Amino acid sequence: MLAAIAATTLVTGCGSSDSGSAADSTLVAYTGQSGDYQINFNPFSSSTMEGPGTIFEPLFFYNITQDAKPVPLLGTDFAWNADGTQLLVTLRSNVKFSDGTPFTAKDVAFTLDMVAKNKTINTTGYDGQAVATDDTHVRITFSKPAFMQGAQVLGKTFIVPQHLWSKIPDPANDVIAQPVGTGPFVLEEFKPQAFTFKANPGYWGGEPAVKRIRYLALAGNQSGADALASKQIDWQTGPVPEIKNVSKNYPGYQAITVPMNQMNLTTCSNAALGCTGPQTDPAVRKAIYYAINRTQLNALAFEDTASDISPGFTLLGRDAKYVSPKLRERLAPKAPDLARSTGLLQGAGYAKGPDGVFAKDGKPLELTVQVPSGWTDYITAITTMAQQLQPAGIKLTAQQVSYNEWADARVRGRFQLLIDAMNQGPSADPFYDYNYYFSTETTAKVGESAYPNYSRYSDAEVDAALNAVKGIDSTDAAKRQPYFDVVQTRAEQDMPYIPILTGGTTSEYHSAKFTGWPAKDNLYAFPAVWSRPDQAQIYKTLKPAGQ
Repeated sequence: MLAAIAATTLVTGCGSSDSGSAADSTLVAYTGQSGDYQINFNPFSSSTMEGPGTIFEPLFFYNITQDAKPVPLLGTDFAWNADGTQLLVTLRSNVKFSDGTPFTAKDVAFTLDMVAKNKTINTTGYDGQAVATDDTHVRITFSKPAFMQGAQVLGKTFIVPQHLWSKIPDPANDVIAQPVGTGPFVLEEFKPQAFTFKANPGYWGGEPAVKRIRYLALAGNQSGADALASKQIDWQTGPVPEIKNVSKNYPGYQAITVPMNQMNLTTCSNAALGCTGPQTDPAVRKAIYYAINRTQLNALAFEDTASDISPGFTLLGRDAKYVSPKLRERLAPKAPDLARSTGLLQGAGYAKGPDGVFAKDGKPLELTVQVPSGWTDYITAITTMAQQLQPAGIKLTAQQVSYNEWADARVRGRFQLLIDAMNQGPSADPFYDYNYYFSTETTAKVGESAYPNYSRYSDAEVDAALNAVKGIDSTDAAKRQPYFDVVQTRAEQDMPYIPILTGGTTSEYHSAKFTGWPAKDNLYAFPAVWSRPDQAQIYKTLKPAGQ
């Protein structure tokens, strides 16, 4: 594998070294892709390979690691009216798409209207009406207060060119093989084993100092670690052996770990929407929750880089002030409680068989967990949890599949359990996780595309609470908290997502080749190669060493 990588980089002139050659302005990235890429640069697709942020830009950049003012991108200013029903946006002038066509407010209005009309890509329930009042101003009107739609509209809606996308009959499923955007990079070459972006010379912010970004497909985490050791990649987000000794074991590299993504066993939980299997019973889900030894799991699977998680899925640390006092448990237990796990199953009508596995109606309590092959930390986590659950009478089996199979199963609900993590929303606010993963608006029947409420969870009380928060200014914490309490307590009670740990997202980066990486005292963006549009902010900031 490494020999193939080396040959590829030599042929294309994209090798990674400290030699001071012209190739030093090329950054080689590994996102964790195991197996060949399938071309997809659609920024609205849940299986897009890349493009959001790098090729297609939002109006502003919101830093999800901290509560900070949004950074102007295609937009320069915005303002709400008093009741949150109208959002006025001022746009940057003299911006062009990469094909030379001028960018105007009409492109913004077109993009927003396209999202509103397509349920598949309207993942957050956007229901505004956008009008271009002139070339640099957009007025977005809502039928009711919509403060909480602001960060999604401004920070996570990637603007596309009307002159091209108006001709696309199915914008949700078109793979956009020849992407055109306003971003700092453009597509140079695509092959299933690797694809390359090059710096956009006409970028409104100036051509980036990183002249090329080459994304490699490898065989998984171990291949990523091996490639890192041989300096064949410059940035990856994923585990490596002895994570605390990266600078020693990988000379020229450093690592950074940021607690951000809440790892969970996502369950296809809702029988009413077509889910089948024992995981549709809340008692089974909670029995699994109490049988996990999280201290042991952290040590064996995550090198103790993970941290506590709340069963209400409020991000600890950044959003600790919002953790509900009405939760039965503020934190998921670190040690297993087998008595409680057993009691839950017995109360739900399960009885332990002679083989030690609980069963009900003649069916043993056996569950499969889907995981992308090559994701060694998650595979180790499932293997560890399977051993931990044996004394609780629950049989858990890892089902390794390709990333593309895993992603498709996740979207369509064709799974019992899968291991995943909740990504944070467009800004540093817990509302977005709640709205993404627990709202009826963001899910669908099994067989249809759901995004990102993959568990198919639906609860009228939660929906009402989320709708109420949308009409409250985000600065009014006291007014929002009662509604947050509802969401968190229902999440704990129903547990459609079984909390594991808060993942310490670790990236290893080539500090001897590029300068300007995020640091703990300067987290200007979330430092994960797969986080969009954070990755674009980082690419724009980096400079080859010596420049």
